[in-house]
Amino acid sequence: MTSDARLPITALTLGDPAGIGPEIVLDTLLEPTIYEVSKPFAIGNRKALETAASIAGKQVTIHEISGPEEALFTSGTIDLLDTGVHSDAEIEFGKVQRIAAEQAYSYLVSSIELGLAGRIDAVSTAPINKGALKLADIPYVGHTEIYEKLTGSAHALTMFHVHKLRVFFLSRHVSLRQACDLVTKENVLRFVEDIDTEMRRIGFDNPSIAVAALNPHGGEAGMFGTEEIDALIPAVEEAKAKGINARGPLPADSVFAFGLDGHHDCILSLYHDQGHIACKTLDFEKAVTLTLGLPFMRSSVDHGTAFDIAGKGLANGRSMIEATRVCAEFAQRKIDREAMPR
Repeated sequence: MTSDARLPITALTLGDPAGIGPEIVLDTLLEPTIYEVSKPFAIGNRKALETAASIAGKQVTIHEISGPEEALFTSGTIDLLDTGVHSDAEIEFGKVQRIAAEQAYSYLVSSIELGLAGRIDAVSTAPINKGALKLADIPYVGHTEIYEKLTGSAHALTMFHVHKLRVFFLSRHVSLRQACDLVTKENVLRFVEDIDTEMRRIGFDNPSIAVAALNPHGGEAGMFGTEEIDALIPAVEEAKAKGINARGPLPADSVFAFGLDGHHDCILSLYHDQGHIACKTLDFEKAVTLTLGLPFMRSSVDHGTAFDIAGKGLANGRSMIEATRVCAEFAQRKIDREAMPR
């Protein structure tokens, strides 16, 4: 194992306090194995964290810090950076609320400031609520957009990680009709190039990138659609000409199974559900979202705020624990890669 001094410093944001975020972050920071792979601390609100502990019936020691340099990183003690936004606000569980969104957004902004300053290596984010963001006039749809815009990252990439399956997405939060329109040679080639760059940064030499087909049976030579002929094949061939180990397009009904078996290092899915269904069916609780292309590693659980069970002691932290573990693993790969002699 890498020496403790080089473990990635990982911030965990509490997410929307009206949801299960504080509860699952608490579970994660009370999990001893997380301290074996990272140096974790929370960014959030003390009141929300104490409420989560009360709901779980757990006694916790909270150590307030102004930055990670003051953290103890000791299992059994929760290091907390409190942003001070609406500190004494009464948050109602399970409700879309402006103040809850403003709190959650402040946690993300704080993590970005720390990341841009090089004071953390990774961020593991608990869920936020898109409706609450809109109510609070926060001009971003979700986490990825916030991190991409506020870090000034031109091409942030979303990657799902579950077991040995790694899946990128050409498009995500658009209609299926719009997603089909985005399958162009230019878009696919740019994504394949960006994927190759980011996979190399986290330690994959000459990564094998499988491009999923859009149409059944890969279009069957134009019988079931021409996107493969017009866009996907030309994009893959040009990527190969540039020295990228791209493959495909490969029928989407089999490419994920081959990826799980290790035939490919990663897969480019062409739209949201094409990749999400494969990953979530494989293992819903261990499906982790990673954002690559930022100045630091970022992960998230692949579930929402769960307003229906928030505050009832029913939340399970397994997904957040996995998200934090995987985030630390990839941050460590990046740290080790950057330390290698060039």
